[in-house]
Amino acid sequence: MLSQRLNIPHYDLDDFFWDNEAEAYGVKASEKQRDQKLKEFVSHDSWIIEGVYRSWVEPSFSAADKIIALIPPVSLQETRIWKRYEDRVSGTDKCEMCETLNGVRNLLAWNAKYNLEKLPHFIKNCEYKDKIITVTDNLDVIELLCN
Repeated sequence: MLSQRLNIPHYDLDDFFWDNEAEAYGVKASEKQRDQKLKEFVSHDSWIIEGVYRSWVEPSFSAADKIIALIPPVSLQETRIWKRYEDRVSGTDKCEMCETLNGVRNLLAWNAKYNLEKLPHFIKNCEYKDKIITVTDNLDVIELLCN
């Protein structure tokens, strides 16, 4: 939504991190390939990058004008994770390689830990703290940057 509103290209870090050409679900891209894609995109004049990665995305943090931490309620995130899984299992959302039920359970556990521990720690201790803006929903982001 923000990308369209500001006419700025949007990139999903999952597309850098995961090997979308692999024959199995959940295969990581090589670090070299992933880092090269990130470097290429942050070299552009303007961009929006979305994702929950921290350890390898420092080039985007240093190049960013703003770092927006979108923090919706964990319960909403969990509902969306389950809905995506259900849509994929039912065929409503087509996917060639989909996560398993066990994979969804692992994702839910990871998501809770990320939101309740890792993200607050990152926000508190990030060297780019002056760039961080926290919001709770997409409309807050649009209002903040477009008005």
